[in-house]
Amino acid sequence: MDTAPLQDIAAPEGICYGCGSNNPHGLHIKSYWHDDGIHVMARHLPEARYTGWPELVYGGLIAMLVDCHSNWTAMAYHYRAEGREPGSLPRIECVTGHLGVKFIKPTPMGVPLLLRARVEGEVGRKSRVLCEVHAGDTLTAVGDSIFVRVDTGKLKEAAHGRGA
Repeated sequence: MDTAPLQDIAAPEGICYGCGSNNPHGLHIKSYWHDDGIHVMARHLPEARYTGWPELVYGGLIAMLVDCHSNWTAMAYHYRAEGREPGSLPRIECVTGHLGVKFIKPTPMGVPLLLRARVEGEVGRKSRVLCEVHAGDTLTAVGDSIFVRVDTGKLKEAAHGRGA
């Protein structure tokens, strides 16, 4: 994997709870291109406060990991499709259009999680990202989601009723 995480390169001021490098209370998920040039990888060891059932990871945390990591996968693919380095201007930003998570097996606490994601099909305004969550050698969840490339300034204005 690359030495610098995509989040730190492309959005060092990011405040997302899951993946924002600049959120003092966040999880600081870090995503990297894999050497295979196809997958974007992340590792995360859930803290005990993210327990769902005894000794099992809370499903909502798994969904958040899939969401944040898959979004960064979509953005990394956009940069690559345009022949640009992450962090180059203008900045590429995507938001979740649809988040799909299928829980395959219980995810045990105390085991580092590996997320492996890639864009399926074309990289476009809407891109489909497939993401696997592994606890050790066990596949525990699969994400199948859509991420939409946006102008976040316009998105913010529309969300606050100040724009169309």
